[in-house]
Amino acid sequence: MLDARRLRVLREVARRGSFSAAADELGYTQSAVSQQIAALEREVALPLLDRHRGVRPTVAGDVLLRHADAILARIADAEAELALLRGGEAGALRMVAFPTAAATLLPPAIARFRSQHPGVDLTLEPLEVPDGRSALEAGDCDLALLVEDPEEGAEGGWAGLAPDEDPFVRRHLLDDRMYVMLPAGHELAERRRIRLEELRDEAWILGRRDYVPDEAIFERACRKAGFEPQMAFESDDYLAIQGFVAAGVGVALAPEMSLVTLRDDVVVRDLERPPFRRVVAATDARAWRSPAVDAMLEQLAAAARAFHAERVAQRRLRRSRDGHDPAAMDD
Repeated sequence: MLDARRLRVLREVARRGSFSAAADELGYTQSAVSQQIAALEREVALPLLDRHRGVRPTVAGDVLLRHADAILARIADAEAELALLRGGEAGALRMVAFPTAAATLLPPAIARFRSQHPGVDLTLEPLEVPDGRSALEAGDCDLALLVEDPEEGAEGGWAGLAPDEDPFVRRHLLDDRMYVMLPAGHELAERRRIRLEELRDEAWILGRRDYVPDEAIFERACRKAGFEPQMAFESDDYLAIQGFVAAGVGVALAPEMSLVTLRDDVVVRDLERPPFRRVVAATDARAWRSPAVDAMLEQLAAAARAFHAERVAQRRLRRSRDGHDPAAMDD
């Protein structure tokens, strides 16, 4: 196999017409240049330079030199592209995210990422949480936004696994607190804060599928409040759930990320000891993590902080409009 360094030496000797001039240009000794040329001639099993009338390429040398420029140019291109990849300025970044994260955290994070890393080919696919986990485990994406039950990993592992068996590396983005949604005319709608046990006799609408942890979180919260919830309806669409609540089909527990768009005929109220779900950005612990992934993680963390601050401000405004003290908060 041809050695690229020796090709560079051959090209410089041919250009300069002498071993000493090539040595000066390359920063080598003349002896080192001679050794590199001799080694290259052994590799090709042909003489490459005519040393009897100055230093001139032989027929074999001309053949090799015709290809040397193209070979070295391709190597230079590869080195430049690898340098961009190391710096997070090139390559591909494949992301998946559950729908409410794709609608809230991802737009500002992606906008800033694209402005700072325009050479990275970024793709995003909205996937339900179980499918997002599967895609990450299968190597079909580089970064996944997931929802997890905070009590599931209480011992440091995931899904019953020991910490050293956990397939993911996670970055905690935010705790997505849950609220109760009521019809605007509900008897508790004027209350600022509600105890979950006060809703024990209500029919409940549950969000499922892409929010699989929500079911476990909700049912555990109800059991802690001393009752088993009566399920009236299930849906994987929180906008649809708002419609069912507005129509009086039942009440619902909704994570804050699903409440960015809120109908006028439903009200959202705080719960005492509110349950929450954990939103994480996960990568495969077994795979190489590119600088582009690290850059996106920073943008996601910034977007999560901004989202939290905006929602706190909106809660204060909403409580003020409802006639409650906006300073009486537990945020």
